[in-house]
Amino acid sequence: MSRPPLDQIDAFVIAARLGNLTRAAEAMHLTVSALSHRMRLLEQRVGHPLLARGPRGVALTPQGQRLYDAVAEPIDAIEHAVRRLGARTDNLLTLSLIPSMATAWLVPRLPGFLSRHPELGLSLQASTHVVDFEREPVDAALRLGAGQWPGVTAEFLFEEWITPVASPDFIARHGKPTLAAIPSLPLLGDPAGRWRDWFAAFGGQAPTRYAAQFDDTETLHQAAAQGLGIALARQT
Repeated sequence: MSRPPLDQIDAFVIAARLGNLTRAAEAMHLTVSALSHRMRLLEQRVGHPLLARGPRGVALTPQGQRLYDAVAEPIDAIEHAVRRLGARTDNLLTLSLIPSMATAWLVPRLPGFLSRHPELGLSLQASTHVVDFEREPVDAALRLGAGQWPGVTAEFLFEEWITPVASPDFIARHGKPTLAAIPSLPLLGDPAGRWRDWFAAFGGQAPTRYAAQFDDTETLHQAAAQGLGIALARQT
């Protein structure tokens, strides 16, 4: 048996999802008769009715449900791939990265990279979620973690070194912090909760409360510069 035309499969999937031939025809920019014709051809091909017509619309038959379960996800994958390709601009490299990595690590390296690759355009997207490369027009993502994210291929770039930082005004008021004294001083919480890792590595108990908690690194570092407390910062 030859492969069924994709337009018949597409018509079937859309009609099944919308449960109404009129709405499905409108979504596909077809007449209802043209959509129904595609459905009849597909039903003839498989030898079973796939949609049961009723006064309130259409519903999947048992055979239609089995076919829908088999073809709906691949049809979605094709649609997402076409949409992603259509959204691409030639020679545009789109990177997604966490904000702190953009400002502290990537931006200082951009002049050298762009001078070596003048043919490329660059688009930077600041985000922290795990990128869905099938649905988002992103070429690569830089993230902090162990690299065990599902559905992606991860390459190790570098280890992160973090260190406590404080403003001169803070040190003037509290003295130069020692390892033993840090837990009793005002600490600033960061988005990734890295004080837990720091105390696990150097000993001591991470605080259950912070002088202030921040959900973005830039504001955290500004607060430390104003003497609000001790923050953890990445060594670059």
